[in-house]
Amino acid sequence: MNYNFIAIEGTIGAGKTSLATMLAARHQTRLVLEQFEDNDFLPKFYRNPEKYAFPLELSFLASRFQQMKSEMALSDLFKPVTISDYFINKSLIFARKTLADDEYALYSRLFSIINLSLPKPDLLVYLYLSIDRLKSNIKLRGRPYEQDIETQYLEKIQQGYFEYIRQQSDMRILIIDANELDFVAFPEHFEQLEKMILQDFPLGIHTLKP
Repeated sequence: MNYNFIAIEGTIGAGKTSLATMLAARHQTRLVLEQFEDNDFLPKFYRNPEKYAFPLELSFLASRFQQMKSEMALSDLFKPVTISDYFINKSLIFARKTLADDEYALYSRLFSIINLSLPKPDLLVYLYLSIDRLKSNIKLRGRPYEQDIETQYLEKIQQGYFEYIRQQSDMRILIIDANELDFVAFPEHFEQLEKMILQDFPLGIHTLKP
């Protein structure tokens, strides 16, 4: 591998966890998966976003920071490469779209403080899917609290990712249009993604479509 730390990102339902898990298994790397299913605020947020947005984003930030801090501090001689299904900066992306301006101002100050001690990924991979594909994937995986996610919310989050990506000049970012792929069902699709991700990219934003 050309990278020591790869983060897989994408809007809800893009396949981040599946791809990270498959890559880590193929290359015998350390795998870090976001622990979102333990968050009690998540179902409440989808039912009442205005009431629960701030505690949800704070709880996610605390959980992500604690996990990344402990995982990245560990030394593993046999698995020196880490693949994660999230990048902690997604906290800012979601918070910008879900919080009121005054809440976001406080949140971003807290984020800036804790983020100083965490490493950036050597490669950030963003899986792009259309909103229709995202909604189809969300329906198929069947998490009850996700079934009522509104199209407008998915569009806002996807827009937030693109806004964030455009502002980054000191990272390697790979955007992959995965609309024609089903890498879980078809091994050849996974092979295509793997080859794209393992290329040696310079700093900057790169877009690929199989």
